[in-house]
Amino acid sequence: METREHLYLEVSERIEKLIEKKALKIGDKLLSVRALSKEQGISLSTAFQAYYHLESKGLVEARPQSGYYVKFSPQHSLHFPASCEATDEALPVSVDEMIGSVYRNLRDTKLINFALSSPATELLPAAKLNKSVMHVLHHNKDHCLGYENVQGNVELRKQIAIQSFNWGGTLSEDDIIVTAGCMEALAISLKAVTQQGDAVAIDSPTYYAIFQVLESLGLKVVEIPNDTQTGIDMDRLEHAIHKLDVKACLFVCNFTNPVGSCMPDAKKQQLVTLLAKHEIPLIEDDIYGELYFGKTRPRTCKSFDKKGLVIQCGSFSKSLAPGYRIGWAIPGKFKDRILKLKRMNSVSTNTLTQAAIAHFLANGRYELHLRHLRKALHTQCLRYMQAVTQYFPEGTRISRPEGGFALWIELDKKVNAYKLHKRALKHNIGIAPGQIFSSQGHFENYFRISFGAPWSDKVEQGIKLLGELARKF
Repeated sequence: METREHLYLEVSERIEKLIEKKALKIGDKLLSVRALSKEQGISLSTAFQAYYHLESKGLVEARPQSGYYVKFSPQHSLHFPASCEATDEALPVSVDEMIGSVYRNLRDTKLINFALSSPATELLPAAKLNKSVMHVLHHNKDHCLGYENVQGNVELRKQIAIQSFNWGGTLSEDDIIVTAGCMEALAISLKAVTQQGDAVAIDSPTYYAIFQVLESLGLKVVEIPNDTQTGIDMDRLEHAIHKLDVKACLFVCNFTNPVGSCMPDAKKQQLVTLLAKHEIPLIEDDIYGELYFGKTRPRTCKSFDKKGLVIQCGSFSKSLAPGYRIGWAIPGKFKDRILKLKRMNSVSTNTLTQAAIAHFLANGRYELHLRHLRKALHTQCLRYMQAVTQYFPEGTRISRPEGGFALWIELDKKVNAYKLHKRALKHNIGIAPGQIFSSQGHFENYFRISFGAPWSDKVEQGIKLLGELARKF
């Protein structure tokens, strides 16, 4: 069974590569199922599965009594969005009212919510997680009613340490602090390495909640432009370090939110070396690192850290169980400070959900789940990209992420994304306007949509209507 599955995926991936490289162009007819079977030395069933897999990604289409044809190529899609202009100031953070408007109705079942950057619950292993919950309730000596260790469940920390091997880490359970989601990890890490009034460099655009944390701590923000393919502009960062006295950095290096860019590993090493030279701590938000579409997981900045200056933060919220609120920090030389802040902030993290995830991971179910989730997200990404390419007005630009959940879309400068958001809400469609991803309200004609929900007629109609609303500007 495993061999057959591997075979049809291998064949479909080779055809996909030909489409990406434009050896096969849109409209080209593919070999018949029988001819593909004969040429590749595979069964008719395997040949059919390979085409069906490509069809599910929206790359090919079956035409009645005619065969399979190339339908879409990611290389044929729209241009990449432009980067923002850098500023030469460290500015107080201002969090706009529009964030409340965007996230007010998260639970509204009528809403086609493209604003929510998380996996649809049908993509998550609910039944197996429930079994893990029941197991730990029955086998835990106090039924998970007591406080957990401040640093976190020992078994869970062991499992996270084992996971670290995938991104180049060599950790033990003692190197990890479990937190209430990634946001607590980021917040206490920032507090550990800064003082009120300090300047913190962040990628731009970036996740809006980071501004709220910076604002609450009285910190100033330095926005570093983020390329849609390779991450932050290193020249701009070096300039900011010298001119604006940057005291810390907080970057998403793997599949940024909302842009989706992934910094090459060599550039991560360059970043760590630059910051180590200036003794500047780096808080690395790696919440999307496991959601890659390629063959291997990208490395983390932490894997290049030799001085303990990189604090890596992560979570199971985007890959396994958003509602369980389990994250972690790998604090390096700042461990004692961060542990003290954790004790002051939340004492300890949820006992039951820590134990349940530890049991789930220990039984080898996580990697299998991740393989299915990555495959589903990659397929959904391509389908959403195809729809935006088809239904949005000429001049639209779109990112091409290689992991994560987000598509970053640039419209004509006449379109105000917040007004588009307001108009879309009247049709029960939610989007995240670009202004909320910048402390200074940049990206007025940009917006983010999440492809966390499986492709459906409802999703397609939602994207089509968004395209029509954009045209009316």
